[in-house]
Amino acid sequence: MIANLAQLAASETEQNPLVPAGPELLIGTIAFAIVFFFFWKKLLPNINKVLEERRAAIEGGIEEADAMKVEAQGVLEQYKAQLAEARHEAARLRQEAQEQGAALIAEMRAEGQRQREEIVAAGHTQIEADRKAAAQTLRQDVGKLATELAGKLVGESLEDHARQSRVIDRFLDELEEKAEATR
Repeated sequence: MIANLAQLAASETEQNPLVPAGPELLIGTIAFAIVFFFFWKKLLPNINKVLEERRAAIEGGIEEADAMKVEAQGVLEQYKAQLAEARHEAARLRQEAQEQGAALIAEMRAEGQRQREEIVAAGHTQIEADRKAAAQTLRQDVGKLATELAGKLVGESLEDHARQSRVIDRFLDELEEKAEATR
């Protein structure tokens, strides 16, 4: 028995622990083949299916994102076009308002000029009427004074109205001629 133990101990020391024994290697290879076959037939298609679904989902998401990006770009271009159109419309309205304002100012100036001319004409008419009234009143007053003075100088009454008017008119005409000659 001791001999057997010694032989067993000697055989164990001769075998390399990294290299398995033949039957163990055969059983391990068969087990690996069964497990590999199971994985290849059952798990690998499921894993490939899940990976394919994920790839399709990612590609679909990328395509959807690209489509949304194109749509967003279209909306942005439309917005920019509307903004440009609104700015153009605002500039046109501003120009029209300036033109209307200028026309209104010109119209108001013309109306003001017309009113000023009417006021000036009315003023000239009033001044001329006042001058004539003042000249008439002055003629009457000067005529009265001249008649009274002439009556005192002559010593006789000059109350005849027709004669008095002729004398006064002749006297005033002479005064106007002298005034014009001195100018």
